[in-house]
Amino acid sequence: MSGDHATITGAAGRYASALFELASDAGLADKIEADMAALAAILDNSAELSSALASPMVDADAKTGILAALSDKTGFQTMTKNALMVAAENGRAGAFADITSAYAQMAADARGVATADVTTAAKLTAKEIDALKASLKRAFGREVDVRAHENPDILGGLIVQVGSRMYDSSLRTKLDGLRTAMKEA
Repeated sequence: MSGDHATITGAAGRYASALFELASDAGLADKIEADMAALAAILDNSAELSSALASPMVDADAKTGILAALSDKTGFQTMTKNALMVAAENGRAGAFADITSAYAQMAADARGVATADVTTAAKLTAKEIDALKASLKRAFGREVDVRAHENPDILGGLIVQVGSRMYDSSLRTKLDGLRTAMKEA
């Protein structure tokens, strides 16, 4: 099955692929996906935790202790907990954001759903996300999960990445293009 996920590379891809294969074989892929999504949300909301897990100054024993407590408190599946512990013991705790993202992509691919990372200057409303999903479904011919991100630096518009395709209609990019054109004139 790992060949099915050729676009996911590096250590994060290998850990996510191994976990996805084990979870699929055990019939736990959906539950592990929920655990990984919860971990991603926790990491997104706690810069301190993310920094501690990525820091070489925090030893592997401390990281595994943190992860064990986090796993128990959040009710992660035993398989998820074990995978996190192995990754931490092997010095990959700093890659959890990439591992969770890779796992989510594999799970979506297995369901026949594309994943779109959408960056906007301001937070999208639920209605805007639904409209964007419908538009992307028409463009790609299949369901699309939207992961929305905010980045005020793009000023306006949006950046959509689906797999290796990127569509950048941000105001920042348009202004940069205009600036370049004016310099060349």
